[in-house]
Amino acid sequence: MRNRLTTMLGIDHPILQAPMGYIARAQLASAVSNAGGLGIIETSSGQLDQVRDEITRMRGLTDKPFGVNIAQMLVRDPGIVDFIHDQGVRFVTTSAGDPAAYTGALHEAGITVFHVVPSVRAALKAVAAGVDGIVAEGGEGGGFKASRDVASMVLTPLVCSSVDVPVVTAGGICDGRSMAAAFALGAEGVQMGTRMVSAAESPVHANYKQLVVETSETGTVFLNRWHKPSFRVLATDRSEAHEHSDERVALGSLEGILALYFDGDLDAAFAFGGQVAGRIGDVVPVAEIIGSTIDEFHATLEDLAHRYPAPR
Repeated sequence: MRNRLTTMLGIDHPILQAPMGYIARAQLASAVSNAGGLGIIETSSGQLDQVRDEITRMRGLTDKPFGVNIAQMLVRDPGIVDFIHDQGVRFVTTSAGDPAAYTGALHEAGITVFHVVPSVRAALKAVAAGVDGIVAEGGEGGGFKASRDVASMVLTPLVCSSVDVPVVTAGGICDGRSMAAAFALGAEGVQMGTRMVSAAESPVHANYKQLVVETSETGTVFLNRWHKPSFRVLATDRSEAHEHSDERVALGSLEGILALYFDGDLDAAFAFGGQVAGRIGDVVPVAEIIGSTIDEFHATLEDLAHRYPAPR
């Protein structure tokens, strides 16, 4: 598929993998890149020594393009741009902060920049800062969110009609039908998070993957709507206990997060995940996810053209 996004990034399929902290590392990201999408390595963990090792490992697992994310509110190293440049990375998504903070320095380093936005206002601010593209992230997605969340069905066409750079839809994407819907709204690419958490190559424990598979479309909880950071997680005993709290809910300790992700203790921390979990029914390899998504995308477009031909 050729469009502005695939041409700009040098990829076969306009599918990006979300940069989930501690999860979006070489094992998962290389599988995405090898399948023709764009794997993205996280830096939100702050463990830059490990991230450096993961980027090195990435190059041993794939010769395809990949990127790195800068989650700005979690940046601990003021030299993050130099760090990314020194690793030879050529694509970065920035998120959770002011797009003007890093875009200029990243461009000076020869790096393409997409910024993640939750609103039209944020998209316009990002374009004014000079970004090369936008990731329009709907509020139904998992992870950190704006307190007044906007669904992808509303956000994507608004952003696409307001900017002239490529737009990637994130939130609610898990297959070819949802990808086709995003493209009908004006997007030129999609990003998958929850679907990739549940992929066979995802490094998280089987309990976390099974939680995704078993979650219904109503099985997520939005926490800290009136505090920062706001975030959407899968419903568990832990998250539901805080669902109606007016107090700020802490993310929890690193030990708890790692115990959830890699030991499978679902009560140890919050399991990030979006409403699209209700459409995910199995754990399959990344190549199957991306391959079936592209096949279903084209089949959906052909079916719509056949069922609803233009009047003559």
